[in-house]
This record gives sequence, C-alpha cells and structure tokens, in this order.
Amino acid sequence: MDISKLKTEQDCAEFHRKYLSKDGEITKSIAKHIAGKAEYVKRDQAKQWSDEMSNLQQRKRDTEIAFFKRQAEIQEQAKLDKLMQDPLVDITICKGGDLKGRGISGLHPITIITREVEEVFASMGFIIEDGNEIATEYENFESVNIPKNHPARDMQDTFWLSNGSVLRTHTSNWQNYMLKKYGPVFKAICPGRCFRNENIDATHDTTFFQVEGIMIGEDVSIANLIYFMKEILTAVFKKDIKVRLRPGYFPFVEPGFELDASCIYCDAKGCPVCKNGGWVEFCGCGMVHPNVLKEGGVDPEKYQGFAFGFGLTRLAMMRWGISDIRLFNSGNLEFLKGGEK
Repeated sequence: MDISKLKTEQDCAEFHRKYLSKDGEITKSIAKHIAGKAEYVKRDQAKQWSDEMSNLQQRKRDTEIAFFKRQAEIQEQAKLDKLMQDPLVDITICKGGDLKGRGISGLHPITIITREVEEVFASMGFIIEDGNEIATEYENFESVNIPKNHPARDMQDTFWLSNGSVLRTHTSNWQNYMLKKYGPVFKAICPGRCFRNENIDATHDTTFFQVEGIMIGEDVSIANLIYFMKEILTAVFKKDIKVRLRPGYFPFVEPGFELDASCIYCDAKGCPVCKNGGWVEFCGCGMVHPNVLKEGGVDPEKYQGFAFGFGLTRLAMMRWGISDIRLFNSGNLEFLKGGEK
C-alpha cells in the first residue's frame, strides 16, 4: 500500500476502491472489528478492543490524508501537463515582470486564500468540488429547502436570467449535486463565486466568493463541525483560534448556528473590531436539514451530517486587514500585489 507509487488518476481510483471505499480492505477491517466486539467483552477485553479500534481508525485517517494529498498532486500535475501542450499559454514567463520590468503576474488575494483553504481541507480528506455559477431555480432554492414563497428568498436579492435560471446566490446550491454524486457517506467542499443584487459599498458587492462544506455519515455530529472549523481557522490565521456556536436560522440546516471565532486582532481580549467582546461572527452552519437529505436521495433516518458556508472574501479581509470589499474587483495593481506579501 505504497501511496507514493500512485501515478495517474486511474491509479488513485483503483487505490480508493481497494482500500478506502465502502467495500475496501481498511473499511472492512473496521467493520469486522466492530462485529467482533461482543467476543472481546465476553473475554473481559473491552479495553483491548477499544485500543485496537482506535488504531484501525487512526490508520484509516492517516491513509486518507496521504491519499488525498497524493491525488491532489497528481491532479495538479495533470493540469500543468495540459497547459504545457497549449501553444497559447506560456507558463515559463517570468513572475517578476516582462523584459521591460513591468510587473505582469501574481496571484489575486482571493486565489491565495482559496488555495490555502482547499489545501487544508484536502489534507483532512475532503473532496474539492467546483460548482456551476449559473443555477436553475430548483438548484438554488428548492433543493436546499427554500421553496417558492418562502420568506428566506426575500433575504437574497437575486440576478435572474431571461431563461429562468439565476446567478447563484450562494455555494449551498451545490449541496444537492454533491449528495447525488457521492452518496450517503462523504465530505466535500465547494469554493466559488456568488452573485447578489446588492447596493455596492465598503462591505457589500455584487460579486463575492464563498466556500460550502458538507460532511455526511451515520454518526456525524456537531462536535465534528466544531473540530473542522477550528482546524481551518487555525491553519489560515496561523494561530490558535477558538470557536463558539450561537443559535441561528438557515433554511437548509436544523438546528442552525452562527459560528463565532475568537478575535484575531486582539486575541479575544477585546477591541473595536470585536466590539470589546472578544468574538467576531464568522459563518452560518448546522446539521443538514432532513428535507435537503431527502432531495439528494439520502435517507435522513439513517444518515446525518453538517454543512457550513463562509465567505472567502470575508476571510481574506480578516487575514490582511482589508476594510473595503470593493478593492477585490477594482483592478488596483498596488492592492493586488499586496496579497502576495
């Protein structure tokens, strides 16, 4: 089981089928151990059973992390190889500028933060999806428990297209697709651009970026949600971040929560940014609503999971202390260069 020997996406698919899928060797070994618990208890060896179970689960986690990291490397190399064959793209151009010394390349702050978020979630075994920016009315609303005439639609000023489709107002619209594609047991994120018919000011824009996350299984709990959110914030801000949950309403989760993060500017001691409370509002989240699971073909009596959605634009603003959201779409080169520093 040498993951480093995986060379192609076909190799990855075969490896996943053989070891990590529902019928994979590692998954079966865990199921077999669970089935044999009664024998251990009979022999008064419950602690031994628990220790062996922990080792099996840790082995699976370690294998998943290494596998998804290698899979991401293979996918990135495949993209690079494809670009190398494209005569219209020169990926060897100097990053510092052209021959006249003009700066002509660099990563946008949103790109930087998106790649960091994807890398962290991939290391924890999440699938990285890429959803459509144009969605049907069903995909954007009904599939995530926002039926016609639902008051939640009033919260979102939508761009409607002439064919009845919409520019997606949130990345939550991809939950239904992921449920149908990956089945009842999976974890994935979907970062991307969203659109709302907003009045533009320092904190609102018509175009912004979000990331949707979802994890479904038989025993997924709110504790898992708290763990993953703490991990991603700690990794992005490169310091220990605490999180807390407050009751909140979102149509696609029940119960729903507002997740707060400890203030990164004052280390939760109190400052004008956190209004001296030590906490800043970060995102909405909760346990996936049974109606959403049903729409995705998943039995809510057997499976459950959490979902969250947070703004990549907001995350970038917090990370670099940016006070005006309009800068991201301004084309201001001085601002864009700052994101690389």
